[in-house]
Amino acid sequence: MRNKKMNNKKYNLARYACYGTNVVMAAIVALTPMLFLTFREMYGLSYTLLGFLSVLCAFTQLLVDLVFSFFSKKFNIHATVRAMPFITAAGLLCYAVMPHLFPSHAYLWLCIGIVIYSVSAGLAEVLMSPMVAAMPSKNPERDMSKLHSIYAWGVVGAVILNSVYLKVFGAQNWMYLALFWAVVPLVAAVMFLVADLPDMDGKESEKKTENKLFSKGVVLCMICIFLGGASECTMTQWVSSFMEMAAGVPKVWGDIFGMALFAVFLGIGRTLYAKYGRNILKVMLFGMAGAFLCYLVASVSMLPVFSLAACVLTGLCTSMLWPGTIAFVGEKFPAAGVAVYALMAAGGDAGASLAPQLVGIVADTVGASGFAANISQSLGMTAEQFGMRCAVLGASLFPLAGFFIILYMRKYFEKNKKGV
Repeated sequence: MRNKKMNNKKYNLARYACYGTNVVMAAIVALTPMLFLTFREMYGLSYTLLGFLSVLCAFTQLLVDLVFSFFSKKFNIHATVRAMPFITAAGLLCYAVMPHLFPSHAYLWLCIGIVIYSVSAGLAEVLMSPMVAAMPSKNPERDMSKLHSIYAWGVVGAVILNSVYLKVFGAQNWMYLALFWAVVPLVAAVMFLVADLPDMDGKESEKKTENKLFSKGVVLCMICIFLGGASECTMTQWVSSFMEMAAGVPKVWGDIFGMALFAVFLGIGRTLYAKYGRNILKVMLFGMAGAFLCYLVASVSMLPVFSLAACVLTGLCTSMLWPGTIAFVGEKFPAAGVAVYALMAAGGDAGASLAPQLVGIVADTVGASGFAANISQSLGMTAEQFGMRCAVLGASLFPLAGFFIILYMRKYFEKNKKGV
């Protein structure tokens, strides 16, 4: 018993470093969407180019997820974990400094910085969960719940801090905020360097995993997490810009009461399910239906308070779509190896990258059309505002499709208890 306690304490520093890493990842993912309109004004970027920044971030993570999961034996896991914070810092340094030094090529340097720190984010997605799971613990489920819910709470803190900074010092000084976030990962770097790290020799039965990899059940789950990631991350990426530009809410309030409250409800949903939840497919079904209604209200309501409430409640509705699918996979495919979880990560990241980009394309296309110019005048808004509302309305198709996929999944897995 005493030996077990000593083992628990032995990995405490590593556990806190994992939690801290998730906070940093939450902060950097939240930073760029908050700067969309700043980049648009400073560098003349279109919504399509802004949306591509989100695509680049998620697509880079997706590639890292797949490469590292399938070829993990080629890497020294402990060395990779310890290198992660330095990669994050390097990416943020490039992101903050280079566009300022070379404003004519600002977009290129933003993309390069995002690619670098997204590599670290992808590694964190692959490595943090198995690392925490490998640590001795009295309550491993509680530790895992903390790891996943702390991301949402990290977004809340980052959004509030970012909003206060941008309000006090001005959006034109955004690069100093990015420099601050470049320093923060170095704390986790020191913790990882001095901490004892657990062994993570993932010795799954690869043949069993390969047999299940593209079974109908796995593909259904992959489609589900794609739509869940799309439903969650579209609102995450665009809520700040939508509230400011389409709903007419001042930026600081759109950030705090839109993006931050979205993350609060995301965290509340995950925390409540970790403590009291059961019947994950039913929870996800209601989540998809609720998210569809929220997107609908946000896009068509002319009252900012209703649009804001709908955006915020989307966080609660989508809170269990991504982690819920992963939990469901663990239940239905208990012998699944790393490759199956890599497919889930790939599906979620694909939804998180493609959906926000599509919203940007629709907003640009509709906003520039003659149809928008004519109808927006009768509605008392600009063509740009009308285009953004149409884009958010179109995004409601993701949770709507997810609702029907989950209905089909429920019937399928009732007939196929083993999930094959």
